[in-house]
Amino acid sequence: MSSSLFPEDGSRVEMEAGGDIRPGVRVVAATDAAVTVSLPRAHVPREGSEVILRWSAAPRGRYVVSATVATTDENRAELRLAGAPEIVQNRLYVRGGGGEPIVMTRSGHPDAIGWIHDISERSVRAHFTDVEVRPGHEVSLRTQLGGDVVEFVATVTKASAMRQQVPIRGPLSVEMVALYDPPESEAKVIRRYVMRYQLMQRAKAAESA
Repeated sequence: MSSSLFPEDGSRVEMEAGGDIRPGVRVVAATDAAVTVSLPRAHVPREGSEVILRWSAAPRGRYVVSATVATTDENRAELRLAGAPEIVQNRLYVRGGGGEPIVMTRSGHPDAIGWIHDISERSVRAHFTDVEVRPGHEVSLRTQLGGDVVEFVATVTKASAMRQQVPIRGPLSVEMVALYDPPESEAKVIRRYVMRYQLMQRAKAAESA
């Protein structure tokens, strides 16, 4: 790529596809409009899907650019860039939490209560039981983080389900990843909560060392 913003050929970037984050994706070749990347065949995204690429912009944060998968060939994918890379602060991708209850509201369905696996300012990974939700669905999510309640509209990017079979046939366990763009007031609540959570985890690790 002629712009110095994009890593050189052979460099490694992070790619997010459908809520899954793949570090260490190798840049094969790049131009101002497209980039070809190489990664394990099992992780190559499908043609037509949208992905997000990220790489270091130290010390300011990370460069981020969205792209669409134009073609794939075995372990390579050609990505059409949606625009120029932008710098995003690292704090947007810091994740934490775990175990907090979360309520999902969907049109035409009863509210579903689940629990959070982890959360950041822009996404949440949560578990629910016996719900039907698919990528692209728009949902409303509400959770209490510490003493604050946050609520936002989100878009599901990944949903995987597995039904309990042993010792008897049981409920359907659903793991969901959803993205959102909360107002700064709620983003601040999430950011503060995640930072407190990380400090607590570090303190526990230090005590057990």
